[in-house]
Amino acid sequence: MPIVTIQQSPRSIELKRELVEKITNAFTEVYQLPPEAIQIFFAETSHENWAKGGVLASDRE
Repeated sequence: MPIVTIQQSPRSIELKRELVEKITNAFTEVYQLPPEAIQIFFAETSHENWAKGGVLASDRE
């Protein structure tokens, strides 16, 4: 059973619903698994707790 972990800054519930549907569909199509076999976890981190290129994401906004 595949487990997908997505690390990101916070997103709306609507966007997450759309993403999990598309990821699940991709796994069911390619791996020929039932949707119930796919697990997806979101690990959301606020912008003040991650950086890119030496700059906090909160400072980029």
